[in-house]
Amino acid sequence: MRPPARHREQHRTDRIGWLRAAVLGANDGIVSTASLVVGVAAADGGRAAVLVAGTAGLVAGAMSMAAGEYVSVKSQAETEAADLARERAELAADPEAERAELAAIYERRGLDPGLARRVAEQLMAHDALAAHARDELGISEVVAARPIQAALASAASFAVGAVLPIVTAVLAPAATLMPAVIAGSLVCLAVLGVLAARTGGAPVAAGALRVTFWGALAMAVTAGVGRLFGARV
Repeated sequence: MRPPARHREQHRTDRIGWLRAAVLGANDGIVSTASLVVGVAAADGGRAAVLVAGTAGLVAGAMSMAAGEYVSVKSQAETEAADLARERAELAADPEAERAELAAIYERRGLDPGLARRVAEQLMAHDALAAHARDELGISEVVAARPIQAALASAASFAVGAVLPIVTAVLAPAATLMPAVIAGSLVCLAVLGVLAARTGGAPVAAGALRVTFWGALAMAVTAGVGRLFGARV
């Protein structure tokens, strides 16, 4: 008799870190670059000025996203490391108290006291620090902070998103450059919202509507500012 096939479950939590960074980066790339292009176009800037502004926005935005994401996630990683170091010291100083603390956590989750203590003893015998990191601190390999991964994902996704309005500005006729960039960017934002929602298991319509609305608002405000300052200069 053949042994049963090993059951492997696919969960979304193992990709939440890079998914968040990638979606945020692509969304910001489209919105900020399209808004910049639309603002310069609304100020009666020529195609050359629009492309220079868009390209500068792509480079500056990608670097800013990478730096910001790295600093943020690095701080999280350092906090996790400090918590683990403290927990390691506490385990060395008073393992019995830590075992009781872990058992109390399992009791609060519904186990009876005897079973909770046996579970705590077995898990600590296997890997005490991992048990406390997971069940006391909420730190695990799946959700651990990865600053380099987050920074690279943010920068790359921002650049990919920013390229879309720039390419539209290159290909569109001069007379319809601004509406073409707006329309193309909104379509891309809607698609991004759908993909992000589907990947993350969220409602698709709400995800698409959310990013499209805020993108349209950002472009409208920037176009108004560009029109205002273009008329005065």
